[in-house]
This record gives sequence, C-alpha cells and structure tokens, in this order.
Amino acid sequence: MATLSERADALEYEMSRELERRVAERRPIRSPIYLSGIYDPADPRHDMFDALKDDKPFLMGPDPRIPLMPEKPTLMDFFRLRLGHTQHLLQSAKLALTNGHDEKVVLACLLHDISVIGFISGDHGYWGAQLVEPYVDEEVSWAIRAHQVLRFFPDPSVGYEYPEAYIKYFGADFTPEPYIVEAYEQFRNHRYYMTGRLICLNDYYAFDPATTVDLEEFEDIIGRNFRQPAEGLGFDHSPSAHMWRTMNMPTRAL
Repeated sequence: MATLSERADALEYEMSRELERRVAERRPIRSPIYLSGIYDPADPRHDMFDALKDDKPFLMGPDPRIPLMPEKPTLMDFFRLRLGHTQHLLQSAKLALTNGHDEKVVLACLLHDISVIGFISGDHGYWGAQLVEPYVDEEVSWAIRAHQVLRFFPDPSVGYEYPEAYIKYFGADFTPEPYIVEAYEQFRNHRYYMTGRLICLNDYYAFDPATTVDLEEFEDIIGRNFRQPAEGLGFDHSPSAHMWRTMNMPTRAL
C-alpha cells in the first residue's frame, strides 16, 4: 500500500500531466510585446507560426496554466487572481488613509501602479489611467496618469523631494525624457495637480516587506468609488474593456 505522502505525490504528478495535456491541445500565443527584448520584435518568428508548424490549434480562451476568472470579474477578482506584488498598492493606499486623505485619493493610490503589476510597465501612468477611466471619477484617472510625470519633479511646498530610490533604480545621471518634461509643464497648473502629487507623497518607494495590508480593508472604498459594471470588467463594452480582457486571458491568440 502506498503511503499518504506517496499518494499525494502521485496525485500532484497526474494533475501536472493533465495540465500539460490541456495546454498542449491548444497552443497559448504570446504577443510580440510579451517577448520583445527576449527576441527582436521585428524578428519573423512568432508563437502563431510555431503552432502552425506543429499543427496545433490556437488557444482562444482562458489559459489553463493560470487561475480561472469568474464569469463576471470584479476589480477585487483582478487583485486576487491577476495582479502580482499588490502590497505596494495596498501600502500606498493604507498610508493615504492613515494620513487622512479623502477616498478619491485613497483609491488613486490603490490603483496608481495597476498597469505595472497587471498589464505593462512602460508609460504605466497613462496605461493605468486608461484602464480605470470608465469606472472612476475624472480626478482619480487624471491623477494616476499624472503621477508618472510628477514623481520626477520636487515640490518643496508640500515636502516632496526627488526619491533617493530613483538614483539607485535609474542612475544618478538619469534625466526624464522631453515628453515627460513637457507633460509636467502642462500638469503643474492643472486643477487636479494636488491629487496627482498626493499619489507621489503616499507612494512606498522602498516597498516595506515587513508590512502586510489586506485588500479587504478597501472593499467599501472600492464599492463607493469604483463603478463596477454588471457584466464584469472586460465584458461591458467600455473604451478599456479590451484591456481587462487581455489581463483576463493574456495568451489568447486573437
């Protein structure tokens, strides 16, 4: 008779084999931007061509290697099932809450890097703002877009200095690109400037590993300030629904 441990190992092995069979049946397709840097994005190779060569059908739905999302996913579902390293966002939002800021600022802090941890890093403020724009007040999405720019420019009037961590991250000789400087000149006089600046002030640049914040602390704030579509994020035909669908099913072929 097999021991309990041996039976558990056998079950885990069989589950792993079943997952491999399910993935092999329909080939997950990674987009060129997914592989850019690993391969030259102008390289003629592509996952689709590899699948065709192997006579494999394309995956056109959820990827079996990652957790299945609910039929009508909510923002909380995306936090739990598609976003990694969420403690940075949760710690920033908790700091804003502790500092007595209103719920719009707290929500902006909670979502400010959503693109980095769920979609794409480059120009993350712009992508993040587009992701949430249909579901939040204009002030929140504007601040998320602007924080990407404002973080590079000190504001002594509110005690914001250029983060020392950025010297380590980007190098002492880094200077923002011209489009960032141009955007800063536009943003600094905007009526929502301070909301964007408050994201910077409540950002956790050091990412405190000793602090753990629970998503549930912000459930009510999300409920009051994030317009959750009844159809589920990605299925409501909003201007950013396709972006949520891409996070939901990131290796769908087309």
